[in-house]
Amino acid sequence: MITDLKPYPAMKDSCVPWLGEVPAHWDVRRIKTLFREKDERSGNSSGILLSLTRAKGIVPQAEASNRIAGAEDLSKYKVCRPGDLVMNRMQAWSGMFALSNYAGVVSPDYSVFGAIDRSEVKFFEHLFRTPIVVDQFAQRSKGIGSGFNRLYTPGFGAVPVAVPPPEEQAAIVRFLDHVDRRIRRYIRAKQTLNKLLEEQKQAIIHRAVTRGLDADVRLKPSGVEWLGDVPERWEVRRLRNAVGVRVSNVDKHTKDDEQPVRLCNYVDVYKNDRIRSGMSFMCATATVDEIERFRLRTGDVLITKDSEAWNDIGIPALVEETADDLISGYHLALLRPFEGCVEGGYLFRVLQSTGVAYQFHVEANGVTRYGLSHNAIKSAWLPLPPLPEQAAIVRFLDDTTTKIDTAIAVDRQTIDLLNEYRTCLIADVVTGKLDVREAAARLPAEVDGSEPLDGVDAADDLDTAPEEAEA
Repeated sequence: MITDLKPYPAMKDSCVPWLGEVPAHWDVRRIKTLFREKDERSGNSSGILLSLTRAKGIVPQAEASNRIAGAEDLSKYKVCRPGDLVMNRMQAWSGMFALSNYAGVVSPDYSVFGAIDRSEVKFFEHLFRTPIVVDQFAQRSKGIGSGFNRLYTPGFGAVPVAVPPPEEQAAIVRFLDHVDRRIRRYIRAKQTLNKLLEEQKQAIIHRAVTRGLDADVRLKPSGVEWLGDVPERWEVRRLRNAVGVRVSNVDKHTKDDEQPVRLCNYVDVYKNDRIRSGMSFMCATATVDEIERFRLRTGDVLITKDSEAWNDIGIPALVEETADDLISGYHLALLRPFEGCVEGGYLFRVLQSTGVAYQFHVEANGVTRYGLSHNAIKSAWLPLPPLPEQAAIVRFLDDTTTKIDTAIAVDRQTIDLLNEYRTCLIADVVTGKLDVREAAARLPAEVDGSEPLDGVDAADDLDTAPEEAEA
């Protein structure tokens, strides 16, 4: 059905250079002839506070953020009803528009529009998110820097767009909803498989670093409740008795009286299992003493010491390659294995174990941001096999997890390509590049697909607009 789509049989010049040719029976109209701004204020502290998100559209703010505006603020908020089109004025240049299915109130820094005639508002939500139209919004936004630019109603209303007849708008929306459901189901299946693969990987790591590779090995009590029995030749030590712990205090500053360095930061560790010298690191400066103390060596392991989420504490990365100017940054702890006790590769793997990581999670202190004390890091228990067995476990896990990681990476790439394909298809359909009328007419009856597409990065889903009214 999707692969059979063809261009419209007859096209015409839109007389708008950036629009180019459009279907012959479509109109070219300015947005101000399609939508009228509504500026009804709540006037009281009641109503559901709604927020505009990139992935889910308009949702109750409690579902989009932990930040809840005080009830006294809602009197100045704008009333929003089902069927209204909501625009985030500060993010219009990035396509922040959505059709509301809720009755409630939205930030004073949003704009609320109602359709003037018999328009399919969902069609325009798609249209106003396409790159070609978003570019026009960006050009008409006013302010200092993209993060502070606002698209005001006159600029928004002046943009010309190609508009199909209402019946065709409805057919396009029905077709895109159908495609969205198909893509969403496939992505959900891929995400479920990836979750199972991640769980399998964790189980393999935990088994290997707590029981070893010999299924018939004799066991002994470890003396640690969560660890249970371990192979009889293994030791169980506190981290302080196996590695040196150095908590970095080197921040992202640059000072004239210090030496230039490259800083391995939280995000470098959080996003990478392995640290290599050729990675892109932040440039900063440090004192001679700081460079000497926190310079990375091959075989070191870095862990995240602070985070906004308790379960992001203790994420490890192994230093595989280093350089003289590469040092550990703030919010990280540098773990340097004691020679003859533990190998860096094994330390990295044992810190990936859910059981070992749980010790860090329960010791993390904080409310909105969590952190580990020096003592909490040093007090963690580690199961330690003899060095030859550590090396064998590392080889086994490197081989096994590489295969799993490759399968996960392929699925994630597929998800990214599907999301990219969906975006391109929507743009081609709502701008008149592809004719979906026949395809829409052949669609089977389906339940309404109003749920958001899975596979969207959580960070992209947050509304970044300020809650305060504009001056």
